[in-house]
Formats: sequence, structure tokens, C-alpha cells
Amino acid sequence: MTIDMDVMAPLMFGGLIVFLILGFPVAFSLSAVGLFFGFVSIELGFFGPQYLGNLPLRVFGILANDLLLAIPFFTLMGAILERCGLAEDLLEGTGQLFGKVPGGLAYAVILVGAVLGAITGTVAASVIAMGMISLPIMMKYGYDMRIATGVIAASGTITQVIPPSLVLIVLGDQLGKSVGDMYAGAIGPSILQVLLFILFIAGVSIFAPHKVPPLPDEALTQRGWPLIWRVLKGMVPSIVLIFLVLGTIFLGLATPTEAGAMGAVGAAVLAVVNGRFTWSLLWQATQTTMRITALVIFILIGATVFSLVFQGVDGSIWIEHLLAKLPGGATGFLIFSQVFIFFLAFFLDFFEIAFIIIPLLAPVAAKLGIDLVWFGVLICVNMQTSFMHPPFGFALFYLRGIAPKEVKSSDIYWGAIPWVILQLILVAIVIFWPECVTYWLDKGTGVDPSTVKIEVPLPDLPDDEAAPIFK
Repeated sequence: MTIDMDVMAPLMFGGLIVFLILGFPVAFSLSAVGLFFGFVSIELGFFGPQYLGNLPLRVFGILANDLLLAIPFFTLMGAILERCGLAEDLLEGTGQLFGKVPGGLAYAVILVGAVLGAITGTVAASVIAMGMISLPIMMKYGYDMRIATGVIAASGTITQVIPPSLVLIVLGDQLGKSVGDMYAGAIGPSILQVLLFILFIAGVSIFAPHKVPPLPDEALTQRGWPLIWRVLKGMVPSIVLIFLVLGTIFLGLATPTEAGAMGAVGAAVLAVVNGRFTWSLLWQATQTTMRITALVIFILIGATVFSLVFQGVDGSIWIEHLLAKLPGGATGFLIFSQVFIFFLAFFLDFFEIAFIIIPLLAPVAAKLGIDLVWFGVLICVNMQTSFMHPPFGFALFYLRGIAPKEVKSSDIYWGAIPWVILQLILVAIVIFWPECVTYWLDKGTGVDPSTVKIEVPLPDLPDDEAAPIFK
């Protein structure tokens, strides 16, 4: 029996899905499927053994990628800030500031979630910190349980979109675009996400105020300027750190890797200033960084093994023909890709989607004339939902892990539904209003270099003198 190479790509993709459904680790599933089909392809003569000789070069290329070095730096920064008490100061102060307003605690959680997202870059740090501090207070003063758990989990996922998101670093690397452009493009959707969340709480406070009651007078322990000073004391250092990290990237003063290194140092300085820096804190932060970095690298190596063999059997051509022929052209491709990624997010986390799926979609998007920065930000917004819906909504897992026993798991899951809908509304906004991404990008000079013509006038010379010049 002969096997046509045309069936190898779909067989590889189907084999990977089977491994993932069976629950095998993604990194090893990618490597196993890639190597198995690689050896089969060599035996069938689809490519020679020397083709797999490219694999060591690709692995060394991953390990030598300076851009990916930003991941451990930003992870270390977030891990330090998670433990240095900055989140507690911000939440307690902001909660007191908005406490008299219906839904005030929820507003505080959303705003602090955005600030923490901009200085930590990790969902776990934001959800755990806000859940441990805010949830008991919300429960004590009569907040609806589904509203309370939903706003905490959703506000933690703002970290996915707001720079310096790790997702944007990975997407920039996979799409071949600068991280600075990815960060700039994500500014608009980040602001819109916060506004959507605030509008939702405002609607609840108007139509169902009993679900988000204001704090009673006895709960407001501080008033006036001392309270404002406390909020500023936590907010100003955060803004300085945000500028140190993002401002230097946007101004072209530092690469993402250099900015991440400065951010890690800045986080350590904030911990020292708050009097909470210890060697134990630093050790725990480095352990967290090591685990996350190792996870990312192994997934990326596995994805490289898979993609090398996949390209060897013309898998990229198969994907291109499959997606380029969808009805509706670029619009049909966008709808299909976003629905596909949304459902994949039920089973895969954002690193896995970025390393497996994005390299397959990016060439098709580029061929259809889709702006890859906008496309990457759109995917980032879409993948944000992966933290909020079952069965692997990690934000829900984090919240379940620190929530009191009286909080039902059903309330956590049902409470997440309105926020998933809000995130999908943001996906629709980004699709139908691309300027919310492209407005923040550097427009350049507006001149197409290919249309520039430079004409050098020839000197007026006698014929007998000009002739030798052109011989």
C-alpha cells in the first residue's frame, strides 16, 4: 500500500489532537508526533534524513533568541510584585476610596486589576492577590457571589492584553513583528476592556443595586487626604515602574529584554522600599520564574519539532489551501480562525495555541493582506477567554484555590459567563473597528519606498568628453 504525501499533514494534525485529548503533556506530544511522522516520511521517501539535520539548528536558534529572554525577566518582575504587598496596598486604598459608591469594591478590583496587569504581566499574580484581599470583604458586606467571583477572575485576565503581557511577546515572536508594535497595538483594546467591565458594573449597580451594595460607614476606616495619600503611595510607584518598562520600549530606548531586566530590578526596589524584601521572597520568585520559563521553552522546542516535519510534508501548503478557499475571503478566514481559536482555548493554554496554531495561520493572514500586528492583538484578545471558560479556565482554578469553602464552584463558573461575553464583545469591536489597534502604531513617513525614484542629472559635457564615461 502506498501513502500519498498529501495525507501526511492531516494525519499529523489529527494525531496531535488525539494525543492532546488523551491528556499527554503538550510539549512531549508535539515532539513525539513530529519525530514519529518524521521517521515515517524518511522511510516513505518524502524527504531525506538530512532534512531532520535542521532540527539542532532550530533548537539552538530558540535558545539564542534574545527576545524570548524577556519572558523570564517579566515573569520574575511579576513574581516579586505578587509577594511584596503592592497589590494589598492598592486594593485596600482604592476599595476605601470607592467604598461609598454602589459597586465601589468592584470598580476598585477592575482598576487595580489593570494596574497589576501592567506591572506583573501574569494572570495568576493578579487573580490570587485580588481574590485573597477583596473576596472576603465582598462576602462580608453582601455582594452577590457570582458578581464578586466574576469580577475578580475577569479583572485578573486583563493582564493577558495589557502590556507587558507575556502573550504579546510570544505572539510578536511567532508573527515576526516587533514587541513594541504589539504593545502599542494593545493599548486601545486594553482601555476598551476596562471600560466594558466598568460599564457592566455600572449597569448592575443601576438595575440590581442590591447585588453590589456600598460599604457601610463603619467599614470606611479612612477618609479625606490620608486615604488619597495612601492610594497615591501605592499608585505612583506603580506608574513609575510602568513607564520604566513600557515607556523605554515605546521611546526606543530599550529592547523588551532590557526593559524586562529593568522591570525586575524595579520590582525588587519596590519590595525593599515597602520593607518586604527577603531572600525567601526572592528564592520563591526565582523558582516560579524557572518553572514558567522551562514550560515555555519545552513547548516551543516541541512545536519546532512538529512544525519542521509538518513543513517537510507540505503541511503549510495544505493549511493555506484549506483556509484561503474559505467563503468570504479575508472575512471568512477571520471568522473561522477566531472561532477555531476560541474553541481550542477550551483545551489548550495560550502558550500552546501561540506555538502550534499561529505559525499555521500567520502565512495565510499575510497572503490575504491582513495586518499581522492587528491580527496578533485580535488573537490575544480572543485567547483571553481561555482563562475564563471551562474546563481549563485557569483564572477560575486560581480563584477556587484561594476562595473560602462556603463559595460554591458553581457560583465561580456561572459568575464567569457575563465576563466571557464581554470579552467576546471586545473581539467583535477589534474586528469591526481595527483603528482601535492601528491608531497607536507608528505610521512612519507614509511614503512607500518602492515608489521612490532618484534621478541624478548628468553634467553638461561635450560629446567627445562624455563618450568615454559610458563606454
